[in-house]
Amino acid sequence: MDTLGFLGPLGTHSEAAALHLNGLLDEPRELCAYPTIFQALLAVEEGQADGALVPVENSLEGSVNITLDALSAGDALTVTLELIWGVRNELMMKYPKERVRRIISHAQPLSQCRDYLKAHHATADLVAVSSTAEAARLVAESRPEDGCAAICTARAGELYGLYALAQDIQDTMANCTRFFLVERAGKKPPALRFSNEPVPEKLLVICQIDGKRAGSLCEVLQEFAVRGVNMLRIESRPARTKLGAYTFFFELEADAAEPLAASVEAVREKSIWLRTLGTFPVLTAANLKGASLWSSL
Repeated sequence: MDTLGFLGPLGTHSEAAALHLNGLLDEPRELCAYPTIFQALLAVEEGQADGALVPVENSLEGSVNITLDALSAGDALTVTLELIWGVRNELMMKYPKERVRRIISHAQPLSQCRDYLKAHHATADLVAVSSTAEAARLVAESRPEDGCAAICTARAGELYGLYALAQDIQDTMANCTRFFLVERAGKKPPALRFSNEPVPEKLLVICQIDGKRAGSLCEVLQEFAVRGVNMLRIESRPARTKLGAYTFFFELEADAAEPLAASVEAVREKSIWLRTLGTFPVLTAANLKGASLWSSL
């Protein structure tokens, strides 16, 4: 059985998304938790895992840089699927009658819930840890006088015997995280259990251009625009070679094969280097309020 890595431990949003994806795959995979996103991706690169479902962007807090950097670091990895997962955060305690003095979570949920925390727990200390599940574990081991609470998933609370003080405390119900299924280069998108549902697709392109030349980025963007290729997202990251050098990530709507291929080749000619990381389907989980199961781009 193929393996699917995710950011652990058990009870994280990443595990919840991986469980959901496993239910959509024609051939479910064995789930494997990793301590960090980097370690999950490294396991795929080194052949210790067949794939990893890793976060790439949150709708409130933006890009997950370690995922982008790993994808741009070499040609060993490809993206074979995207899953848009609705993030639902809960405030949970082991001793719910105690006053909340300290709130523990991953840095992302702490930021995603800042309005709620300001309104209801403005004096509480905020402590960032490696994952929401780790926060739940720490709260489960705390003493009543510590007044510790965790922002975590309902599953993490169940795993560690916590009680919910408040549910859906994220600043907006549209809070969601995009996950990439990352596998070794050359793999095709996995077979899904549904067959008749129309699923939109993307192409991910990574390149480095000469940023010292005026208008170089504009020229690249024009190659997509003049051919009618819809750009869904653009992101830049330091190229990690020298100050002022940047790598660009382009996510493109893949509904017109010929114009898409022509635009990519034109951009390749204007780039220092360019890689395509695969054309892949985009799925939206049903737990994202206001969204159907399959997304439209």
